[in-house]
Amino acid sequence: MVSGLSGSGKTVALRALEDAGFYCVDNIPVTLIRALIAKISHLQSAAHIAIGVDIREKEFLGDLTLTLAELRQVFPLHVLFLEAEPTVLVRRFKETRRPHPLGGSIDEAIRNEKKALSVLKDNADRVIDTSALSPHELRRLVAAFYAPRSGDTELAVSLISFGFKYGIPQNIDLLFDVRFLPNPYFIPALKELSGTDKKVSDYVFSHAATRQFMKKIYDLLTFLIPHYIHEGKTYISIAFGCTGGKHRSPALVEKIAQSLSGDTIDIHIIHRDLS
Repeated sequence: MVSGLSGSGKTVALRALEDAGFYCVDNIPVTLIRALIAKISHLQSAAHIAIGVDIREKEFLGDLTLTLAELRQVFPLHVLFLEAEPTVLVRRFKETRRPHPLGGSIDEAIRNEKKALSVLKDNADRVIDTSALSPHELRRLVAAFYAPRSGDTELAVSLISFGFKYGIPQNIDLLFDVRFLPNPYFIPALKELSGTDKKVSDYVFSHAATRQFMKKIYDLLTFLIPHYIHEGKTYISIAFGCTGGKHRSPALVEKIAQSLSGDTIDIHIIHRDLS
């Protein structure tokens, strides 16, 4: 079940699930969900079902607590709830020029919606703050969480580069600050390049501190990952931050992705602050 505040990315999340092979249904009355699942669950194309529920179903939301309890007794239900900072939601509505489903003042509508959907957030298995995520990054994140994986893949790992000047990413499990490393920004020939360029990567890894740090990170992650898998985790997100997210952290993420790649690990790379 996918829900969240209007403007937080629910449609993007549902499309990501549809691309991953889910049978998706949006905006169905809560009281009809169980009947729908019973109707389509025998279909081969509906082995995984994603149902969108939002404020448009306000007249049915009162039945939601009971419906969720009934569904959990019969099906392996997972509830995903999306949210974002009010200022971000207001900006998104202004950019798209779409009215809020509750109408009236956007600020007041957001407050009322947040209160009305609190039962869904309280019952959510996962809450994602999309304030700092682009639609593309949200699609990749949702796919990493929920896309069916091959029988050999045991863990999805998202490696995220970012700049501290733009804020710390949400929904991360491990965070490493790499601002102590020599900064290519101050090298004129490298300033306009990014960490995905070989010249920048070569410069970053030409320093002993980077190579030593890389070895320690690799040793830590190769120790942690089997324990995460044993504990039942299917997804972890690991973020590396430098000042602007352009040089050092992308270079490290690219190198770590190469080092960790294997048959049992599905690597997803997100360079959040690269234009």
